[in-house]
Amino acid sequence: METTVGHLKRGERGIIKEFAEDLLPIKLLELGCLPGNEVELIQVAPLQDPIYINVNGSHIAIRRSMAFQIAIEIIKE
Repeated sequence: METTVGHLKRGERGIIKEFAEDLLPIKLLELGCLPGNEVELIQVAPLQDPIYINVNGSHIAIRRSMAFQIAIEIIKE
């Protein structure tokens, strides 16, 4: 099973590996959701959706369904 942003636990970080470009809104790409960038799960909303991530210093709220489309490699502490 491939790890995605949707699988992160609070405080965990990963490096974005890939995603299907046509699935992510242009706004996410503009905010730094690009392969090679680091992403960290900051917070999860009370009903588990949306989730709040930090990418390149930008705090972004995204739907969990979208987070499952972004493949990452977990950063080991």
